[in-house]
Amino acid sequence: MTRFIAASAARARTHRVGPGVVVLVWALVAVANASCEESGHRDIQDEINLLTRRNDALVPPAVDRLARFGQLAIPQIETAMHTAAPTGRLHLIDALERLGSADVVPILRHFAVYDVRPEVREACADVLARWSTASASGPAPERRRAERARSAEAEIARKRAAGEGPMIFDGGTPGVPTVGAPEPVGSDLEKRR
Repeated sequence: MTRFIAASAARARTHRVGPGVVVLVWALVAVANASCEESGHRDIQDEINLLTRRNDALVPPAVDRLARFGQLAIPQIETAMHTAAPTGRLHLIDALERLGSADVVPILRHFAVYDVRPEVREACADVLARWSTASASGPAPERRRAERARSAEAEIARKRAAGEGPMIFDGGTPGVPTVGAPEPVGSDLEKRR
């Protein structure tokens, strides 16, 4: 990178371009890069909205499109996992599995232990179980993911044996209004396969 900047400065001197022009070009490149990234975040959020608010034929293509964003989508998916209805969380788990990154293992581990819905905890544990059985002769990313998944399964078992898990209260969560509170979108829907 330093050689490139030095070469740009040398070209600027030989072509009688002032240093201000070089700085301006670099500033424009930085702004263009930032605006492209912002567009990606909006597109990721659009796909997450489909996964958390729908339970129809639009979901599988949204999972595929979200998976194409790769690592960039992980933080937004994790954030959505904390607020989505159970059906939406199941769709987001599908998206995390489709991403196939070892970096999503901690997210799956957390929700496998602490989610209040048993179907969500089971879905997370199932993904980790599938990933943990990867072949030792497979590609390096799959081996790394399998190793992390096995470690997560051991941690889940340890936490469950110690009595850790979701906080479930009879009569609802304390401090949450029960009269007039809207039901989450899709909470009465079962995930379609």
